[in-house]
This record gives sequence, structure tokens and C-alpha cells, in this order.
Amino acid sequence: MAPKSDSTEGIVLNFVNEVNHLSNILLILSSVDLSSAVAFEFVGYLEMKHVFILSAIDTQILGVFQNRPLNSQNVADFLQKFNLKKAAIQKALDTLADTGRISFKEYGKQKIYLARQDQFEIPNSEELNQMKEENAKLQEKMDEQKRAISEVEREIKALQSNLTLEEICAKEAKLKKEVKDMEEKLTKLRMGVTLVSPKEREAVEGMYTDTLTQWRRRKRMFKDLWDALTENSPKDPKEFKEELGLEYDEDAGVSLQSFVDLMQHCKKRARGH
Repeated sequence: MAPKSDSTEGIVLNFVNEVNHLSNILLILSSVDLSSAVAFEFVGYLEMKHVFILSAIDTQILGVFQNRPLNSQNVADFLQKFNLKKAAIQKALDTLADTGRISFKEYGKQKIYLARQDQFEIPNSEELNQMKEENAKLQEKMDEQKRAISEVEREIKALQSNLTLEEICAKEAKLKKEVKDMEEKLTKLRMGVTLVSPKEREAVEGMYTDTLTQWRRRKRMFKDLWDALTENSPKDPKEFKEELGLEYDEDAGVSLQSFVDLMQHCKKRARGH
């Protein structure tokens, strides 16, 4: 009588068989130049069986599972999710081996277990050739689908870069308003109308004057501090200045007096008008 699938023996038997069945599948797939399309189907099969999830079929994976023998510790490690103790797993393995459901070999005190190979179907050369042909067809279909997807993605990207009708209307309205404002400003300039009101002019002049005042005050503060630092210093002031990376207004090509003169010139022009 076969063990129940949810019993310890059933779980262990299913695991041993799946590992060896996986080994045989890997051997087959490695000989047919597995495409990614078939690989995904194979991964789906393994997920359905709750065995292993593989992202690719390569020689490293094949080397791990090819004709893999198992001891009780291997089985216990892989079946931890079932909360089975090692003693129960060992007992199940021995029972399955004694009843001929799995094979085993003894190496000293250790037993190595294998699934019975006569329960697995190994395809012949004709079936392998057929798998190669099917794989080539699947690969071709997949390439066609990739090209179609790329074309659709390009079309979507092109459409997303275009403005919607609502955005076009909003932009048109904004541009019309800007044109109207510029035309009104141009008309006033042609008529000789002053575009800056006395109040606005006064506010700008006030900000300009305050800025010059702050500039002058900070220059004075720096000069007083610099004179105090360098008065009794053995270092040459110019060398000390270069060492600290300091720059005067003249080094930056600006002059406080030129901005003061500009302010005075603007005031004279305003009085002249």
C-alpha cells in the first residue's frame, strides 16, 4: 500500500522522487539547447510542484542535481518547512528503502538514498530531436513577440511625448496673452509713455540705496578688522591675504564708487525730465 502524500513517508518519497526527476529533466534540457521560453515553462512546472525555483538552466545547477544521492541530513534540510524531525525522516527513508520504493547504498555507517530510476521516462534521440525543433519554433515566436512589444513601446513613447488637446489649448491661450501684453507695452513705448510709475521708481531707488549703504558698511567693518589683525603681524599683508584666499572689490573688477556715481547720474536725469 502506497504511503499517504501528507504522511512523513509520503513527503519523503515525493521529495526523493522529485529530486531525481529534476535531475533527469535537467539532463534532457541541457542536451537540447534550452531557450528562455521553454525555461519559463519548466520553472512554472517546478513552482507547481513546490520543488525548486530556477532562474536559468546552467551547468552549475546541473552539477548540483545531476544523479544526486541524498542522505538523511540532506532530506531533513530540504523538508524543514514540514516541521519533520530528522529521526522521523530517517525512519521514513528506511521504511521506503525496505519496501523497495527507493534505492539505497551503504557507505560505512552512512546510507545514501536514490529514487528508483525505472519509474522515470527518458526520451530517445528521436524525441530529443523533436524537442529541439519545438524549442526552435518557440524561440522564433518569442523573438517575434519581442519585436512586436518593442514596436508598441515606441509608439506609446511617441504618443506620450505629444501634447494633449487640452494642453495645446492652454498653451495657445497663454501665448496669446503674452503677445497681447507685449503689443500693449510696445504701443506705450511708441507713444512715449513712461512705463515705470513714480512709486515703483522710488521703491527701486530705495532698495538700491540700501544695498549701497550695506556695501559701504561691510567694507568699513572688514577694513577695521583687517587693520587690527595685520597691525602687529609679522606676515606681509598681501601674502597673508593671498594665503587666506581673500578678494577685494578691485580683484573682482567692481567698484563701490562706480555704483554710487550711477545712482547720482540717474537722479540728475530724473530731475532734468
